[in-house]
Amino acid sequence: MALQALQSSGVAFRKILSHFPEELSLAFAYGSGVYRQVGPSSDQKNAMLDFVFTVDDPVAWHSKNLKKNWNHYSFLKVLGPKIITTIQNNYGAGVYYNPLVMCDGRLIKYGVISTNILIEDLLNWNNLYVAGRLQKPVKIIAMNENVALRSALDKNLKSAVTTAFLMLPESFSEEDLFIEIAGLSYSDKSPEGQFTQLMTLPKTLQQQINHIMDPPGKNRDVEETLLQVAHDPDCGEVVRLGLSAIVRPSSMKQSTKGIFTAGVKKSVVYSSLKLHKMWKGWLRKTS
Repeated sequence: MALQALQSSGVAFRKILSHFPEELSLAFAYGSGVYRQVGPSSDQKNAMLDFVFTVDDPVAWHSKNLKKNWNHYSFLKVLGPKIITTIQNNYGAGVYYNPLVMCDGRLIKYGVISTNILIEDLLNWNNLYVAGRLQKPVKIIAMNENVALRSALDKNLKSAVTTAFLMLPESFSEEDLFIEIAGLSYSDKSPEGQFTQLMTLPKTLQQQINHIMDPPGKNRDVEETLLQVAHDPDCGEVVRLGLSAIVRPSSMKQSTKGIFTAGVKKSVVYSSLKLHKMWKGWLRKTS
């Protein structure tokens, strides 16, 4: 029964994908519309489906998508594909979202990101917006033979496992590890081992840790700071602060950009749906 449901959802996702231009280097779905959430009142069938489309040439892709799906876009569509791509690449987390779209009888939201920008985020964690999503369960619907992208996807998961380990206590359960990030089991939390792992973290996370730990006027290089952090009993908390410094600004900027890319009306409706979902989740926890 579960296998039939999985196959059925895969067919449904590919059918939705057929409504969009084909030039995708990666397409995946995520969220409660894909994976059943905990709780008896979870309504997976009617939940909004969330997609991310990765494209090599955003201008060409938006140009074709505007012809096929003009009504998906906010007022920014009148400015054309070049301006849409500029807004996509240069503001927020490098993603252009079209939310609250009816497609094949389902309510969907889809984000478009440049392949090059995604690869940079996967490798360096520039903002951890889509890279962070790809560290969680997602359903890959389409993927081309881009070797650089495939390599970056693997590196992102390896970095996530390393970071999760650094934030875990000396001893932890399998569940603890999967809660932080699903991955391999490691042993030996020595300063030498932690320094080796810190040196393999994505560049932006290393820089954030250096910014947090470097005293004013010192101007130490990253390697010197990471060596100090490796000997710090609060190494995991420092890593956690570095992650927060990456994620928080990009999320705020992306949310602000959503007002323009989605339009005011859609933004209000979408925010209301999110608040309603949060309220239902809170009620389940307190009941």
